[in-house]
Amino acid sequence: MKTNYTYQFIILAVILLFCFVLNISLGSISIPFSEVLKSLCSTTDNDTWQIIIMEFRLPKALTAIMVGSGLGISGLLMQTLFRNPLAGPFVLGISSGASLGVAIVILGSGLFGGLFATALIAKWSIVIAASLGSFLVLLAVLAVSNKVRDTMAILIIGLMFGSITSAVVSVLSYFSSAEQLQQYVFWGFGSLSNLSWYELLIFFIIYAIGLLLSIASIKGLNSLLLGDNYAKSLGLNLKQSRLIIILATSLIAGTITAFSGPIAFIGLAIPHLTRQLFKTTNHKILLPAVFLFGAIVMLICDSIAQVPGSDYTLPINAITALVGAPVVIWLLVKQRKMMF
Repeated sequence: MKTNYTYQFIILAVILLFCFVLNISLGSISIPFSEVLKSLCSTTDNDTWQIIIMEFRLPKALTAIMVGSGLGISGLLMQTLFRNPLAGPFVLGISSGASLGVAIVILGSGLFGGLFATALIAKWSIVIAASLGSFLVLLAVLAVSNKVRDTMAILIIGLMFGSITSAVVSVLSYFSSAEQLQQYVFWGFGSLSNLSWYELLIFFIIYAIGLLLSIASIKGLNSLLLGDNYAKSLGLNLKQSRLIIILATSLIAGTITAFSGPIAFIGLAIPHLTRQLFKTTNHKILLPAVFLFGAIVMLICDSIAQVPGSDYTLPINAITALVGAPVVIWLLVKQRKMMF
């Protein structure tokens, strides 16, 4: 069995490498595979291709890997924590909190005059606003989780936070101009591009912290699958484990939303697809498998969104929904009960 998993991991790693190079080579300007590899290893003879690869496509491809793997892992953590196959990385209201922060910056000038008008000029304003919104919701959820022991109650409270923030966004939208609404809608489409190397570094640091917390939670995740009482009998500190899992999810999903916008369905679909391939509930296997699978799917979705050979770029959110929703429907119809 272990050999089979090793073989599957090798296949996934090779596919990831292929999709990574393919993603960089595709776009409005097609760049040969060999030139992409040459550029990544040293430098290519074509200066234009070198700039396109190193300044635009490589950061975008790395962003796709972090977004896909991060959302997949967040979804896996949430599905295990709540023992609910339909739980996703944004069930705690993290995405809604980020959306509210961005809405206040972009749409807030409709209510607060010129107070936020200058904020629109700064590129970091949206990232900071989304991060603060996610962080405030995280603090609220953590405060609630200290008082409430029932994980389903935390799930419902997270959904209520989402409803509250959606209501506030609706009020802000009502008083906003068409231009402001358009900018907010475009942010909601999601985007993997336009990140500089410095922004990518900040993204990676926070993402890595969340990833390390996820790895530290593996033992707790495996114990939680068999119920709270069994986990307690193994000496697991349920409150501490739950807080670490929530914090890891919030850091990963919140950072992804802040830098790339709210990207749907990847966090929900990837864990189920991975379970179909690996046929295990052991998170020592599932966590790295979800990492690879999520990165591969996001690279494929981004390659499709680029519409190779044209100047058009489709919203990444639309592509992930078109890929993710049919997968979830297929799993529900095929199995009636998702593996969990």
